Amino acid sequence: MNPAQPRLFFIQGQTLDGRAFRPSDWAERLAGAMSCFRPGAAKGGIGSFIGYSPYCVPRLIDNVKNVIVDERLKALEPMAWDFVMNFARDNKLPVVEGRLTEEGHFEATPTTAP
Repeated sequence: MNPAQPRLFFIQGQTLDGRAFRPSDWAERLAGAMSCFRPGAAKGGIGSFIGYSPYCVPRLIDNVKNVIVDERLKALEPMAWDFVMNFARDNKLPVVEGRLTEEGHFEATPTTAP
């Protein structure tokens, strides 16, 4: 990955025994809780809208629910970053740095822990 690009971390919704993490909408709930952490979010008002933050997005990858967390979230709001990383740790979900290929598949990149 280009060093100028922010690192992406994938919280993967699969338990250690290979089953899907429950509840089934966990990724949407987690990303929804982070929806206000976005560029220009403080403006609010009539021009604001409901949607996911570009820094925390749910995504189905190879039939596994994931939440893709952009490292820029850490600079924008360190407590939000801690929240999502602690969620993954507390629920024993894998967190892997990587990227999405053009075909939409996950590709891990060698790294240290977030």
